[in-house]
Amino acid sequence: MSISDFLFTPILLFIIYIAFYLYYLTLNDELSKKILFPSLTLKVIGALMIGIIYQFYYGAGDTLNYYNQGKIVASALRENFLAGVQLLLSNGEFESSTFEYSTKLYWYRNPPEMFIIKLSGLFGYLCFDTYSSIALMFMLISFSGSWALFNTFNKIYPSLKLYSAIAIFFIPSVIFWGSGLMKDTIMLGALGWLFHSFHSLFIEKKRILISVIVLIICLYILYTIRIYILLAFVPPALFWIFLENNKRIKSALIRNISKPLFAAFGLGLAFYAAITVTEGSEKYDLDNIGQRTKINAEYLYAISQQQEGSAYYLGELDGSFESIVRLTPQAILVTLYRPFLWEIRNPLMLLSAIESLLFLTLSLYIFIKPGFFKSIQILFKEPLILFSIVFSLGLAVGVGLNSFNFGTLVRYKIPILPFYCAGLLFLSKYKEISDE
Repeated sequence: MSISDFLFTPILLFIIYIAFYLYYLTLNDELSKKILFPSLTLKVIGALMIGIIYQFYYGAGDTLNYYNQGKIVASALRENFLAGVQLLLSNGEFESSTFEYSTKLYWYRNPPEMFIIKLSGLFGYLCFDTYSSIALMFMLISFSGSWALFNTFNKIYPSLKLYSAIAIFFIPSVIFWGSGLMKDTIMLGALGWLFHSFHSLFIEKKRILISVIVLIICLYILYTIRIYILLAFVPPALFWIFLENNKRIKSALIRNISKPLFAAFGLGLAFYAAITVTEGSEKYDLDNIGQRTKINAEYLYAISQQQEGSAYYLGELDGSFESIVRLTPQAILVTLYRPFLWEIRNPLMLLSAIESLLFLTLSLYIFIKPGFFKSIQILFKEPLILFSIVFSLGLAVGVGLNSFNFGTLVRYKIPILPFYCAGLLFLSKYKEISDE
């Protein structure tokens, strides 16, 4: 951070709050009005704090690397705008017009990292290469997606707005890791908009054109940054859509007859989508996923062992899909409920452990109180709750088997937590939902 952060960032903050005040004036829902500015302010704090911690506590890290590499893209836009645009549109090709810039980008042929670097460079071009201002622009993408998710939940369960707000805006690790100049921030925003566009297009069947455009953009972003999120999202989302549309059949007889057909077709399409999403991907093609997971796990575990107390071990992966299935319970456990309190090695791990303990307590209370089998019955009666839990558990498996480091784990699991928390809270209020 530099003096420009203290000069330009307050101006940008003023503009942001004025814009949201104008939006506030259009809101009719009292709860939305009450949480708009507190939730926005928490995201602002998260965006700024992650930069401060990485600069003054760690001294290095992804966020600073993205910023420094992004400055190269920004300088290209300033010095030769056409070359800068060509750099933004490039896909790892070395062209003479951009060669002096592309050769300085050590992630130039790594699409996930380059996507964030290009976005950082574009925002840096607009914000005078000010780190804090770029982080705030990333924050706006994340917050807009979270707000879209919040509004969608409210349409489905209008009596549970407070629970939606808690799950989406007030989980500490999501605030911190999902607000700054990070890959996770863009991923969180894209996921929120993806859910919103799915609901608008396939369930509400409104705003068709804009929903299709948003859907395509979000699919592209997630496919580029973290394709495994799509692998976890698309199958249960399609199943959710089919079950939701089945619920809307007015005739009980036709609804009951068609439900197995809807379920079978939804599961079939979900499986086809899972294959299609990953087809041709070296890392995530279903034919290669076992071996790639084994290689990734061994590499990350070896690296993590060098960092005292940060590594965790789930069991042996032999490269087969069967070994992934065998370690699924451990992967879910570590993603959702670890680190445990006795595994704490630094202050950030303490916060993560307390949060994980709260999720474990909440999970046990909600599933045990009505009875496990009763809870499962409720899941299949409420498609959104079923989607939230299935998506969360599916992604938890992938995250748990590919992190092997508590520091990485806390970042990778942030797209899970809002959906999992919402699913649990909605499940606990099933009686209110069923009365709507």
